[in-house]
Amino acid sequence: MSDIPVITIDGPSASGKGTVAERVARALGFHFLDSGALYRLTALSAMKHGVALDDEARVAALAASLPASFRDGAVWLADEDVTDAIRAEAVGEGASQVAALPAVRAALLDRQRAYREAPGLVADGRDMGTVVFADAVAKVFLTASAEARAERRYKQLIGKGNSASLSALVADMQARDARDTARAVAPLKPAADALLLDTTLMDIESAVEAVLAHYRSQQGN
Repeated sequence: MSDIPVITIDGPSASGKGTVAERVARALGFHFLDSGALYRLTALSAMKHGVALDDEARVAALAASLPASFRDGAVWLADEDVTDAIRAEAVGEGASQVAALPAVRAALLDRQRAYREAPGLVADGRDMGTVVFADAVAKVFLTASAEARAERRYKQLIGKGNSASLSALVADMQARDARDTARAVAPLKPAADALLLDTTLMDIESAVEAVLAHYRSQQGN
């Protein structure tokens, strides 16, 4: 497995890491792991089963047996297409809560590592470079100001016909950042050997090129 290259792209919510990671994977012909989707699926599953998000044992049990699959460009929970459902703000907030539970992170660790298949993998999340794939050949930490990230999320929500408050989204981003960076297990932070990439004033294409250039520079190191 260590011979299969991995590129990790970590960062806070709405930093652009998912879009960048997916495009980098496509450019290289690599597999793509949206690790955040697994936590969102876990939160959604807990909500559907009436399980409190702070009930660590029960949420971890759901995570361990999560009937999740990624196919045809969609995210599935058992036989239900939940691609849009897991992007709801309430589910995102729930995902941040369950991700702070050590037993949940442990339950999803092996599942995430199983995505490492030839010819390579691009994984995005919050602890891909520090915990899940600490031996990755190239690590990137994407960030942007809370205001810029909130504005991106605001445009996404409005574009889908949803109502949204920009000030509330800024507050939500700041609260998630605080929770993600302060959690006891796998806190959100750059790996020591990660490329730090601030996307506040950067478009997607420039960010993708920066990641690809970093990967090429790390090959053979």
